Amino acid sequence: MSDLSHLDSEGVPRMVDVGGKDGTQRRAVARGVLVVGEEIIRAVRDRRTPKGNVIETARLAGVMAAKRTADLIPLCHNLPLTHVAVDFDVEDDRIVTTASAATKAGTGVEMEALTACSVALLTLYDMLKALSKAMEIGSVRLIHKSGGKSGDYDAA
Repeated sequence: MSDLSHLDSEGVPRMVDVGGKDGTQRRAVARGVLVVGEEIIRAVRDRRTPKGNVIETARLAGVMAAKRTADLIPLCHNLPLTHVAVDFDVEDDRIVTTASAATKAGTGVEMEALTACSVALLTLYDMLKALSKAMEIGSVRLIHKSGGKSGDYDAA
């Protein structure tokens, strides 16, 4: 078990020591979807939602979540983020959320991008649930990563 970086020789989870790694520019992008239906999309577009501007509130929630990722996920490193962005595409029956995070550090920012995306989607759900409980969050995944020892990744 000692070959696994997050487990000690006894199989106990531990935080990986990245202190010896050089800080390099790293970036990650995550994407997810909230399927809401056409009626809710009309309300979002017309800004007729009971809790106000759901898009801007979800954007702020996603940015805040990226900055707190280490507080939410055990063994995740606290990173000095150089950039976080959360963007939305309002389609016919869904809201596609894309979150990106960047740092110059010794470990990657995939978890920050995924956390930002997930919390933005949860915020949209929370703010729209007065209109419908039949919404579905799905397809949250890493779509791009660059930098670091493992190199670049782009989802197919």
